[in-house]
Amino acid sequence: MKTALENGTVVAAFGRSYLVELDGGPTLTCFPRGKRSEIACGDRIQVQKTAEGQGVIVAADPRSALFYRSDAYRQKLIAANVTQIVIVLAAAPSYYEDLLNRCLVAAEHAGVRAVIVLNKFDLEASSAAMERLQVYASLGYPVVPLTAKVDVTPLRAQLEGHTSVLVGQSGMGKSTIINRLLPGTDAPTAELSIALDSGRHTTTHARLYHLGPVSHIIDSPGMQEFGLHHIAADALDHLFVEFRPAIGHCRFANCRHLTEPGCAVEAAAREGSVSERRLASYRRIAEELRRSDGVTTRSTTRS
Repeated sequence: MKTALENGTVVAAFGRSYLVELDGGPTLTCFPRGKRSEIACGDRIQVQKTAEGQGVIVAADPRSALFYRSDAYRQKLIAANVTQIVIVLAAAPSYYEDLLNRCLVAAEHAGVRAVIVLNKFDLEASSAAMERLQVYASLGYPVVPLTAKVDVTPLRAQLEGHTSVLVGQSGMGKSTIINRLLPGTDAPTAELSIALDSGRHTTTHARLYHLGPVSHIIDSPGMQEFGLHHIAADALDHLFVEFRPAIGHCRFANCRHLTEPGCAVEAAAREGSVSERRLASYRRIAEELRRSDGVTTRSTTRS
């Protein structure tokens, strides 16, 4: 006699094994059926128990959202069913603005809210970093200054009622934020490499934590790049929110906002309603997507 199916949530992803928190029950170590798996932290699934503390994933529910990145050959799933992306930056190690823009594009593509956190705000370089981030605040993205090792109160209000995923480069303090939000979690942290101006990877898998009955947060591994090959090149401009008023007003209907004459987005940048830095970032991404046209994504993995 087969064991009845039980519903649960994936709270951690380790390659091809998953921790699944059953509704109102224990946490099981579960494995997918078949060789290929496209399960992400945050997925709602049905499992069948196979042994004490173990089970097999039988099916997954439809997702409300999926946040992921991709290169020309594979996709890396980061988190499912999130309502908010929290992009964690810091003045040291230096953050990559292109990575910030790519995360914002992915959030717009997924249809979820994005919040920018400038952590380590006690550092001297943070004032200049905050000034550079004002362009994002003007676009409607909340920018939250934070010194997580001292106080995470400024971030708590942004997390209430959301299932959030923390993303960002290594060394920005994501795990410190988790430890301060949830004392006793003991997420691993690491010192910066001053010589390399970078942080070491301390989080090796996505993990979901409960902040309350309706508030949850997923910590994800640090990343140094964020591919967007799952986004069509001709849809990219709509994902830069400040471009939208100009789209459709270029001289040419198929304007890509690269080097074409009569580009309304270029004109908006000259007039100041579009950031020159954001336009330059858009153009780098657009050229990357154009070069990858015709290359098929072949596999899916967790971040």
